[in-house]
Amino acid sequence: MTALIGLFAFAFSGGLGAGLGPEGQGPAVTVVERVDLERYVGLWYEIAKIPNRFQKKCAAVTTAFYSFRDDGKINVVNRCLDSEGKIVRASGIAKVEDAETGAKLKVSFVRVAGLSLFWGDYWIIGLAEDYRYAVVGTPKRDYGWILARQPELGAEDLAEIHDILRRQGYDPDSFVMSPQDTVGP
Repeated sequence: MTALIGLFAFAFSGGLGAGLGPEGQGPAVTVVERVDLERYVGLWYEIAKIPNRFQKKCAAVTTAFYSFRDDGKINVVNRCLDSEGKIVRASGIAKVEDAETGAKLKVSFVRVAGLSLFWGDYWIIGLAEDYRYAVVGTPKRDYGWILARQPELGAEDLAEIHDILRRQGYDPDSFVMSPQDTVGP
């Protein structure tokens, strides 16, 4: 049976009032000015993440693949390798919550009787101009990912991303690098 990792299933992550972040965490998390979702869809490699329960089985080579659906939503397919080198996969659906920016989405990896349940926040809080990397977070800063179009990012890009994280009230040291090499016996 396929284990559901739910890379972006942030069930129960709630919104915040305008202007203020969670108590003691400074200003509210903000999204990028505009995301061209036509450019955003496709394959992304997870470079780093804040460890979470959804990805406990992921040991290496974590990816997310986004594609448009006929109904205007976005298919999400997350894959990784477990410690034995076996593929773990989770499929979900994303919907745009802020059409003006395209940067606030909700994602669900739970489907019952054709209904998607437990929608979680997926906010694009940093994005390279050429879409070579993206920084994804949530209003409460309890989840976060660094994604890239290639399996690795250079030191300059990582430094730029760490600056984005700090400005957004995240601690870059809470992110753990994601191995991109294979694992197994």
